[in-house]
Amino acid sequence: MESSSVKSEKEEVLAPCDVEVAEMEREEEEIINGTRDRNSSNASVESQNSDHSVESQGDEAEQSGRIVEQLPQEIEEGNIEYKLKLVDPSKERFEQLVSQMKWRLAEGMGEAIYEIGVEDNGSPAGLDEEEMKKSLDTLASMAKELSADTSVVRTRDGVKGKVAEVLVRRYATEDFFEIRVAIVGNVDSGKSTLLGVLTRGQLDNGRGLARTNVFIHKHEIESGRTSSISHEILGFDSKGRIVNNVGVRGMTHQEICESSSKLVNFIDLAGHEKYLKTTVFGLTGHVPDFAMLMIGANMGVSGMTKEHLGLALALRVPVFIVVTKIDMCPENILKETMAQIKKVLKSPGCKKIPIVVRNDDDVVVSARNFVSERIAPIFCVSNVTGHNLDLLRSFLNLLPVRTDWEQLGEKPTEFHIDATWSVPGVGTVVSGTIISGKIGVNQKFLLGPDEFGKFAPVDVKSIHTKRLPVKLVKAGQTAAIALKKIKRSQLRKGMVIVDSSIKPQACREFEAEILVLYHSTTISCNYQAVVHCGVAQQTVKIVKLDKEYIRTGDKAKVQFRFLYWPEFLKEGSRLIFREGRTKGIGRITAIIKPEDEIGMGTSLGKRAKKSEFSS
Repeated sequence: MESSSVKSEKEEVLAPCDVEVAEMEREEEEIINGTRDRNSSNASVESQNSDHSVESQGDEAEQSGRIVEQLPQEIEEGNIEYKLKLVDPSKERFEQLVSQMKWRLAEGMGEAIYEIGVEDNGSPAGLDEEEMKKSLDTLASMAKELSADTSVVRTRDGVKGKVAEVLVRRYATEDFFEIRVAIVGNVDSGKSTLLGVLTRGQLDNGRGLARTNVFIHKHEIESGRTSSISHEILGFDSKGRIVNNVGVRGMTHQEICESSSKLVNFIDLAGHEKYLKTTVFGLTGHVPDFAMLMIGANMGVSGMTKEHLGLALALRVPVFIVVTKIDMCPENILKETMAQIKKVLKSPGCKKIPIVVRNDDDVVVSARNFVSERIAPIFCVSNVTGHNLDLLRSFLNLLPVRTDWEQLGEKPTEFHIDATWSVPGVGTVVSGTIISGKIGVNQKFLLGPDEFGKFAPVDVKSIHTKRLPVKLVKAGQTAAIALKKIKRSQLRKGMVIVDSSIKPQACREFEAEILVLYHSTTISCNYQAVVHCGVAQQTVKIVKLDKEYIRTGDKAKVQFRFLYWPEFLKEGSRLIFREGRTKGIGRITAIIKPEDEIGMGTSLGKRAKKSEFSS
């Protein structure tokens, strides 16, 4: 039972979006039957600041018998461009339009959205059939000049005619851009099965056939449960069509990458509670752009579902919901599950507007507004019948890039190691994500920190990305790198490869502002927990606290000390700490210099102690 204070807080939080929530509740029956038109409600979700415009446009639509969608004012930044019409432009004007498209494509990392028939203030004037055809032909000619393709995402009513939303995307090249989507959710919610269906193009048989294609270990196939982090890719070409082969012989990663303009890299994480450490590492260390939260329609919202949702929210990763197994779930149970999901999403800790996606218009508006983290799209799918899987694929195709990797690519190199191997005939190999800069074959970098906090020089022998040998990888890509003259015993997860210009320093202690989400009693100095920050995960101890003690819900500034070896951390990084059922989140505010450390003595890890003894 919620207390009255909590209820009033909840009402206050949801006040700005009362209109949207009330409208969605009134239309819940229509959502289930799939018979409503969502354009007018989407307009209010799409822009918080255009309420008056939406209302006036809605009145005009009511009088004319049409429903039109008002867009926000066009902005100079970003990859969305409004054009009233593009009919027979002069040569000079055509060159200007091509330059403008080049800018928009650069802003969207090779992808742009053009609204044809829309004025700069967002008013959907609309075009007649002939003008629309000429405008689309001109747009296609502009795209061809820049080695790009166009595809009409949707058409809708304007004030006087039709409005078209067009996706412009560059042709497949070696510099494809990648979006990482982490798949989270409770055990047996259908995560691996959906991943197998999406990437292989073949429906499940209802007994787990699809998931066997994505499992790595034998015990996973036998138990049907994921225990490790696996990666699968889904490719889209310049027209937005799926590249992955639907035939009997699946395409190799090389074939998919060669034919794709855009790649969605799925990170399949574990759902069972005993593998929570692996799931947390996947969310912190693999730097996902988005999280896909899976919920079984017949299971409802469980404790681990809330746990994974809380982790994604703490790391500021936008979340969309996929409800699976709707083919085997009774209608009354599905209604209860949907009500539970909406209640959790509207709660003060989440503060999101649930949008049940039922048609193509919902897909387009949800994808455009998803990065703002204000809405949470909900897809109801079946891996056996294929119901609504096309809507989910369209949504993945339209997802924008969240991070400006082009800008980060100009900064000094920083590569986070999340796994290590010793490959016969190759040597030591590390895999991870390039956070900034570029890495090329035969380049020299610094590797560390080791157990003593030192960084050692290292040479890059060869590079693979998506199982393809390459000469260069850039910020935002995941890669496997073979290193020269380095033993695997010298490596561990959590180390980094950085440019020498950074002058990296390992830290034993750091200061952070934390929020305790749950603890059964009180937390004081000398309290120990496991901290997850990027690829670093290690037990820490509180050596300084700005209060005598803290409890559930308290905020505090604390100083942590690693118990085993130093780590490479940066100010501003988000962290999660846990110990049993205790959970908390925070942000690093300062890195403590060695001379300012206040921890008792110098503790060494097992390997560090062994090295010291042998020397």
